[in-house]
Amino acid sequence: MNPAALPYVLLAGLFFGTSLLSARFGIGQFAPVTFTGLRLLLAGSGFLAVYALDRRRHPWPLDAGIWRHSLLLSFLGVIIPLFGTILALQYLSSGLTAMFVTVGPALTVVLAHFFLADESLTARKAAGVLLALSGALLLALRGESGLPNVEAANPTGYLLMLATLVSVSASTIYVRKFMGGYRSFDVSSTQILVAALLAGPLVLAFTGFHLEVVDWRGYAALGYSALAGTILAVLVYNYSISRFGATSAAMTQYIVPIVAGAGGILLLGEQISAGMLAGVALIAVGVTLVRLT
Repeated sequence: MNPAALPYVLLAGLFFGTSLLSARFGIGQFAPVTFTGLRLLLAGSGFLAVYALDRRRHPWPLDAGIWRHSLLLSFLGVIIPLFGTILALQYLSSGLTAMFVTVGPALTVVLAHFFLADESLTARKAAGVLLALSGALLLALRGESGLPNVEAANPTGYLLMLATLVSVSASTIYVRKFMGGYRSFDVSSTQILVAALLAGPLVLAFTGFHLEVVDWRGYAALGYSALAGTILAVLVYNYSISRFGATSAAMTQYIVPIVAGAGGILLLGEQISAGMLAGVALIAVGVTLVRLT
């Protein structure tokens, strides 16, 4: 990993990790689909406000190409990951969910080998990928949820995280391969705006907007998730992709479990077992091998 990417990796990891905690709290008051849809609508409104208030530095993107790319990216990089993660949090703790997120760099490295000319899969990277995947398999085979008073996890949570990780890795590769000529802010904003337009119909189709039981804490969790996890995190993450490359940017997913795991224990009463630590240790060693290549 490029050492200059480290501050951006740490910052994006902090935003993503804390947004997992706020989302875990938020789905106690919102239906998961409703929470995610509102989060996207708020994030889209935030980007629109930037375009409206700062037209000199952020002119509205008029290139039709970026909107065509963003139609696909809105699914790969936003809708599938956000809905997948929020739904998975019904079955898994924020800490365990974040542990699975650490497999992302390994998947990104594999996809990068096939789709990016400057990101080859060396023997050391391959060994790291195998170690990381073995750690994820250990986490899944143990069948733990990390939630208090829940002994065995529903496998649906694992499958949702698998779909999320593959989608995020594919999005990372796509941005690196096709979006290098666009400003990182526009890359982030257009995919969020398209996803926000699609979120409303999705919510209406599946759950509707029922907010009768939501108090100020739920709205605070929603607002923070939209600001930190959907606007700021995506901006920093896409900037690091465009500046430092897909593999360096993917190391963000290495920071997320530290933030979410510690916060989950301290704030939400979640649990982390020795088996979970063993699994994430294997992932960490694997990702380290990838990083040192």
